[in-house]
Amino acid sequence: MTTLLSFLFVLGVLVFIHELGHFLLCRWNGVRVITFSLGFGPKILKVQRGDTKYCISAIQLGGYVKMAGENPDDPHTGADDEFMAKSKWQRFQILIAGPAMNIVLAVVLLALILMRGATMPAYLDQPAVVGAVQPGSPAEKAGIQPGDQITRFGTANVRTWEHLEMAVGARPELEVDVTLLRGGREEHLKVRPALSEIRTRSNARFEIGTIGVLPDVYPSVASFVPGKPAESSGLKPGDLILAIDGERMVFVVQVIEAIGKKSVDKPIEFRVRRDGQDLTIPVTPYQDGDTTKIGMYPGEATRYYKPTPIEAIGMSVQRNVEMSGMILNTLKDLVTGQASPKQLMGPIGIAQVSGEAARTDWIALLGLMASISLNLGLLNLMPIPVLDGGHIFIMAIETISRRDFSLQVKEKMLFVGFVLLMTLMVTVIYNDLTRIAWIENLMPWR
Repeated sequence: MTTLLSFLFVLGVLVFIHELGHFLLCRWNGVRVITFSLGFGPKILKVQRGDTKYCISAIQLGGYVKMAGENPDDPHTGADDEFMAKSKWQRFQILIAGPAMNIVLAVVLLALILMRGATMPAYLDQPAVVGAVQPGSPAEKAGIQPGDQITRFGTANVRTWEHLEMAVGARPELEVDVTLLRGGREEHLKVRPALSEIRTRSNARFEIGTIGVLPDVYPSVASFVPGKPAESSGLKPGDLILAIDGERMVFVVQVIEAIGKKSVDKPIEFRVRRDGQDLTIPVTPYQDGDTTKIGMYPGEATRYYKPTPIEAIGMSVQRNVEMSGMILNTLKDLVTGQASPKQLMGPIGIAQVSGEAARTDWIALLGLMASISLNLGLLNLMPIPVLDGGHIFIMAIETISRRDFSLQVKEKMLFVGFVLLMTLMVTVIYNDLTRIAWIENLMPWR
């Protein structure tokens, strides 16, 4: 029930904001709106106000604003309040308002989230300098080494670790050109990210790419359990944990796993860095139920920020501009085959991640909504007939050629756009279904 309600909430808000943009600019430009609907199909709730019928329809997978004289084949009375009676500039304003409202919503939501303050791993906004390469990983096979700084992954420019993680995640099992800096010189390698699975609490499965590189960071000793071996071992709060029994440590989870698989009463060798000096300290673990422990809490380097409202808006705009560039680049790579279509997500996938976010907290749900809103706004601006961007594209061609296309030509364009959109829908729904374990088990070709 949480998944369904969160999905309806997220999609409902995004569709309402999108259609509200069209509606407001219709009113601004004097175009009569016949219907404002959330959803498609049979109307389950409707109210008439003036010339407009406001309704909620049965199929909650979108919405629409029906304008007077909207399509070339609609009956035209010559009235000034019809869509096709307006200038191309006015029609452009109406068409672009929907996607623009989604993009504005993404900026507003992210700014609200930022204003609350947040803690994030310190390495995420740092250059993608490799601290460790996992044995047997695609990165090791490709020749990537600790100390390399990855600056480009495929067609994606990599400025931070966050950029790299997104670029790698979108390209599982695809051979990718990698540009990196090694010793001040630019090197070019090829790597094929391995396919990795992430399972949510609801057992939904998402496939992402991974190459096995880790950032140049270390976990640290945060605190001790009083009276346990770690406290009397010589470890001190603030020590950077470089390695455990010779195994390089990067994240807290590695420390926990490394300790957990050790034998009780056999000393574990910690190599730590304290005040610039590397030390080796043995710690003898103990048994706690089914788990091996030493009585130490590890921590990771994090960065906390809480901007002012003005700073939050600026950061949100900057963040959304960066995300837009990455989204558009990924869309281009999908068309050229340089990114995997497995990353595309449809309504079922959105419902799954909405449910997961709602179970976390409302901030996570708003963050997801901001991301989907930005994607929805940019997708609708694509020059595909049927979408807002397609109609804008047709008008642009008509303006450049200084003549309007015939009704037959526009119908053919719209049909092509419809086919493309249906192909996209089939792809994303197929992806969604493969993420559900019991349905995937019914697919013998998987």
